[in-house]
Amino acid sequence: MRVLVQRSGKSSVSVCDRVVGQIDSGLVVFVGFTDGDTLEKVQYLAKKIVNLRIFPDDSGVMNKSILDYGGKILSVSQFTLYANCNKGNRPSYIEAMNNHEAVTFYDLFNEELSKYVEVETGEFGADMNVSITNIGPTTIWLER
Repeated sequence: MRVLVQRSGKSSVSVCDRVVGQIDSGLVVFVGFTDGDTLEKVQYLAKKIVNLRIFPDDSGVMNKSILDYGGKILSVSQFTLYANCNKGNRPSYIEAMNNHEAVTFYDLFNEELSKYVEVETGEFGADMNVSITNIGPTTIWLER
């Protein structure tokens, strides 16, 4: 399981010019799954994300989590996090979990995040337009 977390201002996901998820501030989380992922990994990374201290405290130091700072999470499924470009210029996605299983894990992941903070989502499997205001910029890579 791979997750890319970005501290965000106003961000949104659209499908066919229709906004399906949006936040005013918080985190944009891109998530991809691979064979061997488990519910334990989903729970671990969800908890890790909400406890990441990447929001500023009163001194401007990144010392607060989204739980302390407030805001929402915009969760976007992204199988391309498992792209492998080692054999040329065309990425291989063979390491990405198949759609049938990945959608189940994506739903579980969003349920876990929702235990801690409000979650908006993209649309699994859709061709999405993602608009992100990355604050900082702050981008964190997590893998389990």
